[in-house]
Amino acid sequence: MVILWWCVLGFLTAGYFALAGYDYGVGMLLGRLSRDEAGRRRVLGAFGPFFLANEVWLVAAVGVLFGAFPHLEGKVFSGAYLPVVTLLLGLVTFTAAVQLRSRRPDAGRGAWTLAITVGAWVTAVSWGVFLGNLVLGLPLDAAGKPTGDVLAVFSPYALLWGAGFVALFALQGAAFLAVRAPAEFTARANRIAKALLTPALAFLVVAVVWGAVETTVSWSVLPAIVLAFGALGVAAAALRAGRHKAALVATMTLSASPVLAVGTLRLPDALVSSVDGGFTLSLTEAATSTEMLGLLTIVLPPALVAIAAVQWVTWRRHDTRVDQRSLLHF
Repeated sequence: MVILWWCVLGFLTAGYFALAGYDYGVGMLLGRLSRDEAGRRRVLGAFGPFFLANEVWLVAAVGVLFGAFPHLEGKVFSGAYLPVVTLLLGLVTFTAAVQLRSRRPDAGRGAWTLAITVGAWVTAVSWGVFLGNLVLGLPLDAAGKPTGDVLAVFSPYALLWGAGFVALFALQGAAFLAVRAPAEFTARANRIAKALLTPALAFLVVAVVWGAVETTVSWSVLPAIVLAFGALGVAAAALRAGRHKAALVATMTLSASPVLAVGTLRLPDALVSSVDGGFTLSLTEAATSTEMLGLLTIVLPPALVAIAAVQWVTWRRHDTRVDQRSLLHF
Protein backbone atom coordinates (compact mmCIF):
# COMPACT_ATOMS: atom_id res chain seq x y z
CA MET A 1 0.00 0.00 0.00
CA VAL A 2 2.83 2.40 0.86
CA ILE A 3 4.61 1.68 -2.43
CA LEU A 4 1.35 2.26 -4.30
CA TRP A 5 0.96 5.70 -2.77
CA TRP A 6 4.61 6.53 -3.42
CA CYS A 7 3.92 5.73 -7.08
CA VAL A 8 0.80 7.92 -7.02
CA LEU A 9 2.81 10.81 -5.59
CA GLY A 10 5.47 10.29 -8.25
CA PHE A 11 2.85 10.13 -11.02
CA LEU A 12 1.20 13.39 -9.98
CA THR A 13 4.50 15.22 -9.48
CA ALA A 14 5.89 13.96 -12.79
CA GLY A 15 2.64 14.97 -14.48
CA TYR A 16 3.01 18.46 -13.10
CA PHE A 17 6.56 18.80 -14.42
CA ALA A 18 5.57 17.36 -17.79
CA LEU A 19 2.68 19.80 -18.21
CA ALA A 20 3.57 22.95 -16.29
CA GLY A 21 7.19 22.88 -17.42
CA TYR A 22 6.29 24.46 -20.75
CA ASP A 23 4.40 27.23 -18.93
CA TYR A 24 7.60 28.31 -17.22
CA GLY A 25 9.60 27.72 -20.38
CA VAL A 26 7.32 30.05 -22.35
CA GLY A 27 7.60 32.60 -19.56
CA MET A 28 11.39 32.54 -19.70
CA LEU A 29 11.36 32.89 -23.49
CA LEU A 30 8.64 35.55 -23.69
CA GLY A 31 10.95 38.51 -24.28
CA ARG A 32 13.18 36.51 -26.62
CA LEU A 33 10.40 35.43 -28.95
CA SER A 34 8.53 38.68 -29.47
CA ARG A 35 9.27 42.36 -29.05
CA ASP A 36 5.79 43.77 -29.70
CA GLU A 37 2.65 43.58 -27.58
CA ALA A 38 0.52 41.70 -30.12
CA GLY A 39 3.15 38.98 -30.45
CA ARG A 40 3.59 38.60 -26.70
CA ARG A 41 -0.14 38.23 -26.16
CA ARG A 42 -0.30 35.49 -28.75
CA VAL A 43 2.71 33.74 -27.19
CA LEU A 44 0.98 33.81 -23.80
CA GLY A 45 -2.25 32.76 -25.49
CA ALA A 46 -0.53 29.59 -26.63
CA PHE A 47 -0.55 28.14 -23.10
CA GLY A 48 -3.55 30.14 -21.89
CA PRO A 49 -6.15 27.34 -22.07
CA PHE A 50 -3.87 24.88 -20.25
CA PHE A 51 -2.41 27.15 -17.59
CA LEU A 52 -4.68 26.52 -14.59
CA ALA A 53 -5.30 22.87 -15.47
CA ASN A 54 -1.54 22.28 -15.36
CA GLU A 55 -1.25 23.79 -11.89
CA VAL A 56 -3.90 21.40 -10.54
CA TRP A 57 -1.39 18.55 -10.79
CA LEU A 58 0.84 20.29 -8.24
CA VAL A 59 -2.09 20.87 -5.89
CA ALA A 60 -3.01 17.18 -6.14
CA ALA A 61 0.59 16.10 -5.53
CA VAL A 62 0.89 18.30 -2.43
CA GLY A 63 -2.44 16.89 -1.20
CA VAL A 64 -1.11 13.33 -1.53
CA LEU A 65 2.14 14.32 0.19
CA PHE A 66 0.29 15.78 3.17
CA GLY A 67 -2.29 12.99 3.33
CA ALA A 68 -0.23 9.87 2.61
CA PHE A 69 3.23 10.92 3.85
CA PRO A 70 2.70 13.41 6.69
CA HIS A 71 6.01 12.52 8.37
CA LEU A 72 7.92 13.32 5.19
CA GLU A 73 6.54 16.72 4.27
CA GLY A 74 7.60 18.40 7.50
CA LYS A 75 11.18 17.16 7.19
CA VAL A 76 11.41 18.10 3.51
CA PHE A 77 10.04 21.61 3.96
CA SER A 78 12.16 22.36 7.04
CA GLY A 79 15.33 20.93 5.52
CA ALA A 80 14.89 22.82 2.24
CA TYR A 81 13.25 25.92 3.68
CA LEU A 82 14.95 28.55 1.50
CA PRO A 83 14.38 26.77 -1.84
CA VAL A 84 10.75 26.18 -0.88
CA VAL A 85 10.25 29.86 -0.02
CA THR A 86 11.86 31.06 -3.26
CA LEU A 87 9.82 28.48 -5.16
CA LEU A 88 6.58 29.79 -3.67
CA LEU A 89 7.58 33.38 -4.44
CA GLY A 90 8.36 32.43 -8.03
CA LEU A 91 5.08 30.54 -8.44
CA VAL A 92 2.99 33.35 -6.98
CA THR A 93 4.77 36.02 -9.03
CA PHE A 94 4.48 34.07 -12.27
CA THR A 95 0.85 33.04 -11.78
CA ALA A 96 -0.33 36.48 -10.69
CA ALA A 97 1.54 38.30 -13.45
CA VAL A 98 0.17 36.01 -16.17
CA GLN A 99 -3.41 36.56 -15.02
CA LEU A 100 -3.13 40.29 -14.31
CA ARG A 101 -1.06 41.40 -17.29
CA SER A 102 -3.92 41.96 -19.74
CA ARG A 103 -6.75 42.90 -17.38
CA ARG A 104 -6.61 46.58 -18.37
CA PRO A 105 -6.17 47.13 -22.12
CA ASP A 106 -5.09 50.73 -21.60
CA ALA A 107 -2.44 49.98 -18.96
CA GLY A 108 1.29 49.53 -19.43
CA ARG A 109 2.38 45.91 -19.42
CA GLY A 110 6.16 46.12 -19.24
CA ALA A 111 6.30 45.48 -15.49
CA TRP A 112 3.95 42.50 -15.78
CA THR A 113 6.02 41.05 -18.62
CA LEU A 114 9.15 41.37 -16.49
CA ALA A 115 7.34 39.73 -13.56
CA ILE A 116 6.34 36.79 -15.77
CA THR A 117 9.90 36.27 -16.93
CA VAL A 118 11.47 36.68 -13.48
CA GLY A 119 8.82 34.47 -11.87
CA ALA A 120 9.42 31.73 -14.44
CA TRP A 121 13.21 31.86 -13.94
CA VAL A 122 12.92 31.80 -10.15
CA THR A 123 10.47 28.89 -10.30
CA ALA A 124 12.69 26.84 -12.63
CA VAL A 125 15.87 27.45 -10.60
CA SER A 126 14.09 26.78 -7.30
CA TRP A 127 12.67 23.47 -8.50
CA GLY A 128 16.11 22.42 -9.66
CA VAL A 129 17.81 23.40 -6.40
CA PHE A 130 15.08 21.64 -4.42
CA LEU A 131 15.41 18.37 -6.33
CA GLY A 132 19.20 18.60 -6.34
CA ASN A 133 19.12 18.72 -2.55
CA LEU A 134 16.90 15.64 -2.43
CA VAL A 135 19.53 13.82 -4.49
CA LEU A 136 22.41 14.77 -2.19
CA GLY A 137 20.35 14.65 0.99
CA LEU A 138 19.01 17.49 3.10
CA PRO A 139 21.14 19.13 5.82
CA LEU A 140 19.37 17.45 8.75
CA ASP A 141 20.93 16.26 12.00
CA ALA A 142 20.34 12.87 13.59
CA ALA A 143 17.05 14.10 15.08
CA GLY A 144 15.77 15.25 11.71
CA LYS A 145 16.18 18.95 12.43
CA PRO A 146 17.97 21.52 10.21
CA THR A 147 21.65 21.91 11.05
CA GLY A 148 21.45 25.70 11.13
CA ASP A 149 23.57 26.30 8.02
CA VAL A 150 20.85 27.89 5.86
CA LEU A 151 23.16 28.25 2.86
CA ALA A 152 24.00 24.53 2.79
CA VAL A 153 21.09 23.96 0.41
CA PHE A 154 22.84 26.09 -2.23
CA SER A 155 25.70 23.66 -2.79
CA PRO A 156 27.40 23.58 -6.21
CA TYR A 157 25.55 20.37 -7.07
CA ALA A 158 22.17 21.87 -6.19
CA LEU A 159 22.95 24.99 -8.24
CA LEU A 160 23.84 22.70 -11.16
CA TRP A 161 20.34 21.28 -10.93
CA GLY A 162 18.94 24.82 -10.81
CA ALA A 163 20.72 25.70 -14.05
CA GLY A 164 19.73 22.36 -15.55
CA PHE A 165 16.04 22.95 -14.95
CA VAL A 166 16.26 26.30 -16.69
CA ALA A 167 17.54 24.42 -19.76
CA LEU A 168 14.91 21.65 -19.48
CA PHE A 169 11.93 23.98 -19.03
CA ALA A 170 13.12 26.40 -21.71
CA LEU A 171 13.60 23.50 -24.13
CA GLN A 172 10.12 22.26 -23.32
CA GLY A 173 8.64 25.75 -23.73
CA ALA A 174 10.30 26.21 -27.13
CA ALA A 175 9.00 22.83 -28.31
CA PHE A 176 5.52 23.74 -27.09
CA LEU A 177 5.57 27.05 -28.96
CA ALA A 178 6.67 25.27 -32.12
CA VAL A 179 3.38 23.35 -31.85
CA ARG A 180 0.93 25.94 -30.48
CA ALA A 181 2.28 29.43 -31.21
CA PRO A 182 1.36 31.34 -34.40
CA ALA A 183 3.04 29.98 -37.52
CA GLU A 184 5.45 32.91 -37.78
CA PHE A 185 7.03 31.84 -34.47
CA THR A 186 7.62 28.20 -35.45
CA ALA A 187 11.04 28.57 -37.07
CA ARG A 188 12.31 30.78 -34.25
CA ALA A 189 11.04 28.40 -31.56
CA ASN A 190 12.63 25.48 -33.39
CA ARG A 191 16.00 27.23 -33.52
CA ILE A 192 15.85 28.05 -29.82
CA ALA A 193 14.88 24.48 -28.95
CA LYS A 194 17.77 23.01 -30.96
CA ALA A 195 20.19 25.45 -29.30
CA LEU A 196 19.01 24.23 -25.88
CA LEU A 197 19.67 20.57 -26.62
CA THR A 198 23.37 20.90 -25.77
CA PRO A 199 22.87 22.54 -22.33
CA ALA A 200 20.22 19.92 -21.51
CA LEU A 201 22.58 17.09 -22.46
CA ALA A 202 25.42 18.66 -20.47
CA PHE A 203 23.17 18.87 -17.41
CA LEU A 204 22.15 15.22 -17.66
CA VAL A 205 25.71 13.96 -18.09
CA VAL A 206 27.23 16.07 -15.31
CA ALA A 207 24.35 15.49 -12.89
CA VAL A 208 24.48 11.71 -13.33
CA VAL A 209 28.26 11.41 -13.08
CA TRP A 210 28.61 13.87 -10.20
CA GLY A 211 25.65 12.34 -8.38
CA ALA A 212 27.13 8.84 -8.70
CA VAL A 213 30.39 10.09 -7.17
CA GLU A 214 28.78 12.05 -4.33
CA THR A 215 26.04 9.65 -3.26
CA THR A 216 25.22 5.99 -2.80
CA VAL A 217 22.34 5.21 -5.12
CA SER A 218 20.12 2.24 -5.86
CA TRP A 219 20.04 0.47 -9.21
CA SER A 220 16.31 1.23 -9.23
CA VAL A 221 17.16 4.73 -10.52
CA LEU A 222 18.63 3.37 -13.76
CA PRO A 223 15.30 3.28 -15.72
CA ALA A 224 14.72 6.99 -14.99
CA ILE A 225 18.22 7.86 -16.23
CA VAL A 226 17.74 5.82 -19.41
CA LEU A 227 14.35 7.48 -19.91
CA ALA A 228 15.90 10.95 -19.63
CA PHE A 229 18.65 10.31 -22.18
CA GLY A 230 16.24 8.51 -24.49
CA ALA A 231 13.74 11.36 -24.34
CA LEU A 232 16.46 13.90 -25.12
CA GLY A 233 17.58 11.83 -28.11
CA VAL A 234 14.03 11.59 -29.44
CA ALA A 235 13.55 15.34 -28.95
CA ALA A 236 16.73 16.10 -30.89
CA ALA A 237 15.75 13.84 -33.80
CA ALA A 238 12.18 15.19 -33.87
CA LEU A 239 13.29 18.83 -33.88
CA ARG A 240 15.69 18.22 -36.75
CA ALA A 241 12.94 16.46 -38.69
CA GLY A 242 10.40 19.21 -37.98
CA ARG A 243 8.13 16.81 -36.05
CA HIS A 244 7.26 19.29 -33.34
CA LYS A 245 4.48 17.33 -31.65
CA ALA A 246 6.83 14.39 -31.15
CA ALA A 247 9.48 16.81 -29.85
CA LEU A 248 6.98 18.25 -27.36
CA VAL A 249 6.06 14.83 -26.00
CA ALA A 250 9.75 13.96 -25.69
CA THR A 251 10.60 17.18 -23.84
CA MET A 252 7.64 16.68 -21.52
CA THR A 253 9.01 13.22 -20.70
CA LEU A 254 12.47 14.71 -20.26
CA SER A 255 11.24 17.28 -17.72
CA ALA A 256 9.40 14.58 -15.76
CA SER A 257 12.30 12.11 -15.64
CA PRO A 258 14.30 13.90 -12.86
CA VAL A 259 11.27 13.51 -10.59
CA LEU A 260 11.22 9.78 -11.27
CA ALA A 261 14.97 9.63 -10.62
CA VAL A 262 14.66 11.39 -7.26
CA GLY A 263 11.76 9.13 -6.26
CA THR A 264 13.63 5.90 -7.01
CA LEU A 265 17.11 7.00 -6.02
CA ARG A 266 17.31 5.46 -2.55
CA LEU A 267 14.40 3.08 -2.24
CA PRO A 268 13.24 1.91 0.28
CA ASP A 269 14.33 5.17 1.94
CA ALA A 270 12.27 8.27 1.25
CA LEU A 271 14.69 10.83 2.64
CA VAL A 272 18.32 10.92 3.81
CA SER A 273 20.57 13.54 5.31
CA SER A 274 23.71 14.97 3.74
CA VAL A 275 25.29 15.12 7.21
CA ASP A 276 27.41 12.17 8.38
CA GLY A 277 25.37 10.14 10.85
CA GLY A 278 22.34 12.26 10.03
CA PHE A 279 18.67 11.53 9.67
CA THR A 280 17.16 8.77 7.53
CA LEU A 281 13.46 8.26 6.89
CA SER A 282 12.12 5.12 5.23
CA LEU A 283 8.94 4.99 3.17
CA THR A 284 7.18 3.05 5.91
CA GLU A 285 8.17 5.59 8.56
CA ALA A 286 7.12 8.48 6.30
CA ALA A 287 3.65 7.09 5.58
CA THR A 288 0.46 7.62 7.50
CA SER A 289 -1.52 4.79 9.09
CA THR A 290 -2.85 1.86 7.07
CA GLU A 291 -6.41 2.94 7.82
CA MET A 292 -5.82 6.43 6.44
CA LEU A 293 -4.17 5.03 3.30
CA GLY A 294 -7.21 2.80 2.83
CA LEU A 295 -9.51 5.83 3.08
CA LEU A 296 -7.40 7.77 0.60
CA THR A 297 -7.56 4.82 -1.78
CA ILE A 298 -11.33 5.24 -1.89
CA VAL A 299 -11.19 9.01 -2.41
CA LEU A 300 -8.34 9.34 -4.87
CA PRO A 301 -9.44 7.40 -8.02
CA PRO A 302 -12.36 9.74 -8.84
CA ALA A 303 -10.06 12.75 -8.36
CA LEU A 304 -7.43 11.29 -10.69
CA VAL A 305 -10.06 10.53 -13.31
CA ALA A 306 -11.38 14.10 -13.08
CA ILE A 307 -7.89 15.62 -13.41
CA ALA A 308 -7.02 13.43 -16.40
CA ALA A 309 -10.40 14.08 -18.06
CA VAL A 310 -10.08 17.85 -17.75
CA GLN A 311 -6.58 17.72 -19.20
CA TRP A 312 -7.69 15.53 -22.11
CA VAL A 313 -10.71 17.69 -22.94
CA THR A 314 -8.61 20.85 -22.75
CA TRP A 315 -6.03 19.47 -25.19
CA ARG A 316 -8.71 18.12 -27.53
CA ARG A 317 -10.42 21.51 -27.74
CA HIS A 318 -7.19 23.48 -28.21
CA ASP A 319 -5.05 21.29 -30.45
CA THR A 320 -4.56 23.90 -33.17
CA ARG A 321 -2.24 26.88 -33.43
CA VAL A 322 -3.07 30.29 -32.07
CA ASP A 323 -4.11 32.64 -34.87
CA GLN A 324 -5.88 35.97 -35.33
CA ARG A 325 -9.24 34.41 -34.50
CA SER A 326 -8.13 32.64 -31.32
CA LEU A 327 -9.51 33.62 -27.94
CA LEU A 328 -6.57 34.91 -25.91
CA HIS A 329 -6.99 34.00 -22.26
CA PHE A 330 -4.15 36.29 -21.14
